[in-house]
Amino acid sequence: MLRFNPPLYFLMGLLLSIALHFAWPVSGLIDWPFRWVGLLLIALGGWVTVWGDGVFKRAGTTVKPSGKPTALVAVGPFRISRHPMYLGMTALVFGVAVLLGSVMAFLGPILFWTILQFVFIPYEESKMRSIFGESYDEYRKSTRMWL
Repeated sequence: MLRFNPPLYFLMGLLLSIALHFAWPVSGLIDWPFRWVGLLLIALGGWVTVWGDGVFKRAGTTVKPSGKPTALVAVGPFRISRHPMYLGMTALVFGVAVLLGSVMAFLGPILFWTILQFVFIPYEESKMRSIFGESYDEYRKSTRMWL
């Protein structure tokens, strides 16, 4: 059973990026004006996350990994990615790292992605397979995990 939900890890990754950037400002990895790309990633990531959440709510199913899904959602951003909300949150944290531009700022998104990839996604995909069976297998075959 998962103890905490992804938004907590998202917040931790975000705060870690900012804290490391200011605590150990290792040389800039990305220079101005290229850092402005981070704002685009932040906006895009936020939009995809909110869109995915809205699609789940309209379908009447849970967004919590520990909850029991009541619908297999394959519309909206879920046509492109099996985990668009994770993709959005990762893009947002990565966007903050790009905006900050330092090497240390990238540890937050790397850690966040690693937790999603090796803890949450296997757990959720196993649960979805056990609940939705062949329907989920078909969805997995036709839709990429990330992009």
